[in-house]
Amino acid sequence: MAFIFPPEALVAVPVVRTNDAIAVRRVYCVGRNYAAHAREMGFDPDREPPFFFCKPDNAVVPVGYNETLALDYPPETQNYQYEAELVAVIGKRGADIPLKEALDYVWGYAVGLDMTRRDLQMKMREMGRPWEIGKAFDRSAPIGPIHPAASVGHIEKADLWLSVNGETKQKSNVTQLIWSVAETVAYLSRFFRLEPGDLIYTGTPEGVGPVKPGDTMKVGVERLGELTVKIA
Repeated sequence: MAFIFPPEALVAVPVVRTNDAIAVRRVYCVGRNYAAHAREMGFDPDREPPFFFCKPDNAVVPVGYNETLALDYPPETQNYQYEAELVAVIGKRGADIPLKEALDYVWGYAVGLDMTRRDLQMKMREMGRPWEIGKAFDRSAPIGPIHPAASVGHIEKADLWLSVNGETKQKSNVTQLIWSVAETVAYLSRFFRLEPGDLIYTGTPEGVGPVKPGDTMKVGVERLGELTVKIA
């Protein structure tokens, strides 16, 4: 069988300090998973079941620690916002995963950015429509190198931060997640069979805000390092 159009190359994220990489399968994102961020978005952060949205695999943009990613300001928005996140990387197949076993399915972790066309997202929310136009656009999911859990442990307590032009905008700790990584994995696996290469962007803390061309962001998670992204 021949393809009419050549298929895209796999999107692969490097594993830190190796020549290995992990091919991205699906990208799941948890919405409003820090209480203070839920409040700043106008919601009561009670512990309702988590909800999810997805980005395409080719929204993922790997960023090395010794480079500055040039990220173009996307079209059709006047409110392009950052969301710093811890990313969990699934390493084996599972469905209906028990909570006590959930972290066994997490192969590693990375620093991530969920870039958002906030004006478009809010417009869709007000209309009761899906968020894809505000969340799932090109190059909307920068990510750093993946750290194996076997090396760094499971990230259950770690500072997370983001600065813009040297000014701290987001600062929290993953202990503030409403739904922990383990709880998120267990719950998500009730609805989708998780597979190796699935990425879970676990949510962002308070302090989200806009960036414009020329701004430089630095985003990091304790034990996972810091990424640099400049808006072009």
